[in-house]
Amino acid sequence: MSSKWFAAAIVGGAFLGWLLAINFAHVAWLNALTQVLQTTFLAALKMIVAPLIFFSLLSGVMQLRQAGSLGRLGGGTLLYYLSTSAIAILLGLGIVFFIHPWTDYPPLQALPTGNITFIDSSEAGFAATVSKLLLALFANPFAALAELNILGILTSALLFGLAAAIVLPQDSKFPDVISDITQIVYRVAGWVITTLPLGLLAIAFQLTGKIDITTVISLAHFALVVVGATLFHGLVILPLIVWLIGGMNPWHFLSQAFQAMVTALITSSSAASLPISIQTAQEKLHVSRPKAAFVLPLGATINMDGTALFEGIAVIFLAHMFGVPLDTFSIVIVFLVTMLAAAGAPGIPSGSMAGLQTVLLAVGIPLEAIALVLLIERPLDTIRTAINVEGDLVGAVVVEKWT
Repeated sequence: MSSKWFAAAIVGGAFLGWLLAINFAHVAWLNALTQVLQTTFLAALKMIVAPLIFFSLLSGVMQLRQAGSLGRLGGGTLLYYLSTSAIAILLGLGIVFFIHPWTDYPPLQALPTGNITFIDSSEAGFAATVSKLLLALFANPFAALAELNILGILTSALLFGLAAAIVLPQDSKFPDVISDITQIVYRVAGWVITTLPLGLLAIAFQLTGKIDITTVISLAHFALVVVGATLFHGLVILPLIVWLIGGMNPWHFLSQAFQAMVTALITSSSAASLPISIQTAQEKLHVSRPKAAFVLPLGATINMDGTALFEGIAVIFLAHMFGVPLDTFSIVIVFLVTMLAAAGAPGIPSGSMAGLQTVLLAVGIPLEAIALVLLIERPLDTIRTAINVEGDLVGAVVVEKWT
């Protein structure tokens, strides 16, 4: 579905809410209707998110098995992708810890809990924090699905997927069954996504009375922090990796990868940029054909440095805007869930929204917060997609050298 419909729904809902607030403040039925639409839409998102996360990750592990990718090449590629995603998230959380200009303005929704607070691990107790994390990670799989325990769902999917990949024979039909179930889940998720403009219109209408000029300024500050952090990762961190680990001059790498990155910037799609990325890796970066054919398609699916960085900062921003406090345990959850959610983003329209809602649910931020980020998400998406593609090409160079 075109992003124009998303933008039109948000602008239309906000304008309608603003117009009625000025001239028809007593039209209670419209307020009630949009409240019902908002509740229905958010309930549908919560309904699909648990099976979507579980089967997306489980199916992804099965695809690695079918491709024979659990050996040295696959292990090295996965290690690189997980490492750079972790670096991107740590970079985003580190920057936002020191640079968070939006906290100078009041939150959108002032709850009794107040604004974000970072609690030192010594205050909460290191042992208690670790115990709480482990209980969330290794929860009963059925309980995790029923209770929307995001950490438990992610852990269960990864563990069962790895176990199946190891013990099942090559001619097993189980991967095909999981793939079929995943496609069914994707179709249901697609139906939910088709209602997104209507849901966003209702959410925007409900938020209109709470948005003022300070909210707009806060969004602008958030966008600047995201852009700055993303460019730092793309122009400093990734070139350092290709230089120190890949053994390639960073200026040479950037000049050769420029065309693929511009394509990603224009299309906002790692998948659409894949053909030119493979051509760039083979002809300009001298990556062998088999490795380029394996590393880059896998990277277009699971290597989302820019997305992971964006989601980490977005959660901190939305926590402030909706008055949700974040302690040390919450920050650890943000790190873990963001890394896994970015890697397991489903291949459907607005798949990044599914990843963001996963992280929001994990730390107790209301799902309607997504509408606030979507106001400026589109231009930010183009930049982080270019960084995603750059990270894939760096990975191809690194894997070429070390495997």
